[in-house]
Amino acid sequence: MSDVSVKPAFRRDQALKSLTAIDPGHPRPLVLDVLERPENTGLLEYVANDPFGAHVFPGDIPDVSPSSFLDDLDAQLASTRPIHLWSYIPTCSYRCRFCQYPVVIVKGPEGVVRDKVDRWVDLNIREAQLWLDRVPRLREAPVGEFNVFGGTPSLMGLDAVSQLLDFYRENFGFGPDTTIRFEGDPTTLTEPLLARLQDLGCDKVSSGVQSFDDHVLKLSGREHTEAECHDFLDSTQRLGFDWTTIDLMYGLLDQTVDSVVRDLDQVLKHDVPGVVCTKLHLRSYTDTRTGVAGDRPAAWQFPEYRARLTESGHHWPSLGEQYQMREVLAGGLTREGYGEHPTMYFHRADKPPETWKAIMVDQDRQDAEVAIGLGGSSSCRRSEAMTEVNAVQYMKMVDAGQLPLTSATRFGDLATQARAIKMALSTLQPLRDDVHRERFAGRSLFDEPWGERFEGLERRGLLVTDRAGGTVRLTPPGEVLVEAVMNTEF
Repeated sequence: MSDVSVKPAFRRDQALKSLTAIDPGHPRPLVLDVLERPENTGLLEYVANDPFGAHVFPGDIPDVSPSSFLDDLDAQLASTRPIHLWSYIPTCSYRCRFCQYPVVIVKGPEGVVRDKVDRWVDLNIREAQLWLDRVPRLREAPVGEFNVFGGTPSLMGLDAVSQLLDFYRENFGFGPDTTIRFEGDPTTLTEPLLARLQDLGCDKVSSGVQSFDDHVLKLSGREHTEAECHDFLDSTQRLGFDWTTIDLMYGLLDQTVDSVVRDLDQVLKHDVPGVVCTKLHLRSYTDTRTGVAGDRPAAWQFPEYRARLTESGHHWPSLGEQYQMREVLAGGLTREGYGEHPTMYFHRADKPPETWKAIMVDQDRQDAEVAIGLGGSSSCRRSEAMTEVNAVQYMKMVDAGQLPLTSATRFGDLATQARAIKMALSTLQPLRDDVHRERFAGRSLFDEPWGERFEGLERRGLLVTDRAGGTVRLTPPGEVLVEAVMNTEF
């Protein structure tokens, strides 16, 4: 099969053809008018080459030692506000056809699976201890939100769940305001596990539902059904979980706009507190550094495989259909009172924005995050670092007592400002000049090079500047295209 890392050549005529191929039974997306403008060809090229919400903001100074990052982190923690702390358990019982994250497949009898998962719980705890030994201030840094993500950490047995959460609570700066979130598959977040999580102080759960369409789920390699998604949501409501978040994807194989309309209906039926709406992404995260890629491509990343699926009668949604799907979800949730903060993350009217995302990206915060586990991405204001993504090498490093960080980058002066602006834009909230000036020694959002860039984006219909009021605000098309704006303009 061909190299999945090769960026496809851009042809504007082909991109426009895909952009304007829409489902006639649904409205034409407003963002098409902006993307069709010749002056926005750079944005069209970005979205045609498969955009994704930026989860990683790499620095402009490469090849910094991981030790330097740890020193930067330690210095920031001397006067920190609440940080975001991850525990990443990479085990899954199967691999989705779109997944390029670092995961470890565990299969077999229940006892065998539990032993393998417990091994990764033990590795995670041992890595966490290495972090505490190297960065002692981590022990006291207040934790705003603690997330147990994966993979499918809900494959853990009840005892392992208790062991993991007890270790973190006892060794890190958990307090009365710390939020604890646990992620899992709809079939593994059983009522006994959900009840144990409640007993352990977990007040948020997340699940990768992805779709309520059984046909779409099966083609995606998901091994749960729509009925099991409903069972999971019913269980969280019966048990009284304060926060339940589900992931929905659009742009999946054979997915239609009508199918996404039905997905929205199911969300509203269950009155789900939080929804994450993510576009299918097949370009390698290694190319874009917008996420953490494992050491093995996803099945759908191979062009020949995608082509064979098309030849056999399956349909990949066009760019225009994908924007119709996005408009269905975002518009429908907004009409029901949900807020979008940051991009892709929707919260019900009676809930605040996601704590962990706010810690990372809100303009007046942008505080540290520490990700413990295979393929973690950690950052502070001066630098960011990545954890080993190869499972065998990761285990060797932890077994040898070595903190498994393998690369780091640092932010120069201009890149530090650019990163702060990009993160703030991703929140979809107005950028405030007074906050920027306070952080950057009186330098304004309207100083160069930013002022000229904002003016150019305003001429192209993507944002509105108010110099007198000291704000920069994205337009509705700018909100839809915010990832493209962040990653092509700054």
